[in-house]
Amino acid sequence: MVKKNSFISVISQKEKEENENRGSVEFQVLSFTNKIRRLTSHLELHRKDYLSQRGLRKILGKRQRLLVYLSKKNRVRYKELISQLDIREPKTR
Repeated sequence: MVKKNSFISVISQKEKEENENRGSVEFQVLSFTNKIRRLTSHLELHRKDYLSQRGLRKILGKRQRLLVYLSKKNRVRYKELISQLDIREPKTR
């Protein structure tokens, strides 16, 4: 039984067409989050798919680096994005 994935569409379709803001940090984090959710649902069914596990770890690292960059540049946008996407704030070292 395959359940349907509920991917996030924080940026509305109309807003996407108007801005074409695909290079923004928010859009990149959004697309990485959708990929991460898709891969985690895939890995729940296929536990031994090690290549997908590796890809998931790489995407997680990229998203983490983007979030660190955004938190340094603009803390308000970072907080809004994290709350919209329902992402946990990373542990600080």
